[in-house]
Amino acid sequence: MSEITSQEWDILTADDPDIHILQTGAWGKLKSQFGWDAIRIASGRNGAQILLRRLPFGISIGYIPRGSIGMDWGDFIPMIDLICQKYKCIFLKVEPDVWEPASEGVSYLINSNFKQSSFTIQPSRTIVVDIGGSDELLLGRMKQKTRYNIRLALKRGVVVQPTSDVALFSDMMQTTGKRDQFGVHSLEYYQTAYDLFHPRGECELLLAEYETQPLAAVMIFTKGNRCWYFYGASDNKYRELMPTYLLQWEAMRWARSMGCDVYDLWGVPDYDEETLEENFTKRKDGLWGVYRFKRGFGGVLKRTVGSWDRIYNPVLYSFYKWWVGRRGS
Repeated sequence: MSEITSQEWDILTADDPDIHILQTGAWGKLKSQFGWDAIRIASGRNGAQILLRRLPFGISIGYIPRGSIGMDWGDFIPMIDLICQKYKCIFLKVEPDVWEPASEGVSYLINSNFKQSSFTIQPSRTIVVDIGGSDELLLGRMKQKTRYNIRLALKRGVVVQPTSDVALFSDMMQTTGKRDQFGVHSLEYYQTAYDLFHPRGECELLLAEYETQPLAAVMIFTKGNRCWYFYGASDNKYRELMPTYLLQWEAMRWARSMGCDVYDLWGVPDYDEETLEENFTKRKDGLWGVYRFKRGFGGVLKRTVGSWDRIYNPVLYSFYKWWVGRRGS
């Protein structure tokens, strides 16, 4: 088992159909330009990409998003400990690419003294859409109102097409973040993500327009048979034309053309389906409005096994939990 280069990681994972986009070398390169260091370890066909966030006084935080790759994860613990000790990690956070219920998927974490954490980086709960089959089958699985909105956008002349205008997308993201009160990345971040993944055929930027007026856009990513909707933006004009519905429809069709049969809508409130269905018409805070939109596309509500922390410095870890809790209050 050893630490390997980005090029060696790409070779190791090239033929892995199940690798999550967040474990790819390109994602490590993206995060490396925005405050993280990417460290990759491997043993045979198994491995993990660890992101390190450097903090003052020489300490850091380790993070494995949607990893590892392969099945023998537990064998990495000694190497992970060495890496985390080398970089003076307060703790290592792991968010496995494993759906609930999966007790076998977290047994190695429990046996290695990982503690389940309520503080997550990636959303634990999402809606996953089966995009296999014909357009008719895909539309048939959607809720009636969503189908209506897609057809309404088409009827009123909304057009969706690929674009390379990341600056326009970034401006829309700023508008959306201000309107819906959530943080967004910089233009440089979106441009770097596009430049890293689009030439590989693993990213597309789709723009919805009405009479040449940009209305909304999405940036989606694909790997293997899966596609992820990470970033979406819309202008404040012509929202009654339902451009975001048509965008998702065309994004799903694009993903299917790339060989995907799974479309991950990436993030809804972390409640069970009964609670979500009882409350989505009453609540608009946080991701509740997002759930109302995403539920219409006929997917299945799924939850990962969540976030797990391996603690190396209990005192500073307690301070971290206090700090994160204070920020979220």
